[in-house]
Amino acid sequence: METLQKTCLVITIIGAINWGLIGLFNFNLVEAIFGASMLARVIYTTVGITGLINIGILFNHIEN
Repeated sequence: METLQKTCLVITIIGAINWGLIGLFNFNLVEAIFGASMLARVIYTTVGITGLINIGILFNHIEN
């Protein structure tokens, strides 16, 4: 489970950095690399799913 947690955290951090770039510089790194393609949508979906997993991990740690 620790590997899943770390993997999800890394992906979420990368997503957060991308959002920071969008907010500060109006630069979307994912679209710059992959364009507006299906792969970019898969990446956005993966970041969203890992964020949800991190919420579950957060609540699990609060209960313990």
